[in-house]
Amino acid sequence: MAMHPLEEAVRVKGSTEFTRSELVGILSFRLRRFSVGEVKRLIEEWLSEGLLEEREGKLYVNLEAVEERESPENLLGEMVVHIARTLGWTELEVMEGIKKLRERYGDIDERILAYLFGLEMGVDMSRFKDRLEV
Repeated sequence: MAMHPLEEAVRVKGSTEFTRSELVGILSFRLRRFSVGEVKRLIEEWLSEGLLEEREGKLYVNLEAVEERESPENLLGEMVVHIARTLGWTELEVMEGIKKLRERYGDIDERILAYLFGLEMGVDMSRFKDRLEV
């Protein structure tokens, strides 16, 4: 499974503590994973999700939260929440949509169906692409 970008950054630095500019530098220049703008947006997202904590101007990676998030069963839930928020739907409505896709595609992994459903509905699913094992 692809490693979470924060895990990669920790591996590169050998520490879970970063300044914002360090984290931006590692993820966009050293690892070439994202553009500077994407990293800045992701940092805010990760802070709101609890994957990063900010204390006294430093960012700390919450590795437990990152590893927990990486588990496959959480990926489906994350995609469903992301699709629901983007479309202004309930999570139940998204799951219904995914079920309809199953009727069309047959017995495919539910995470892949969720990904396809998101794409079909015009949702930006790019942040999940490298986490799907195809």
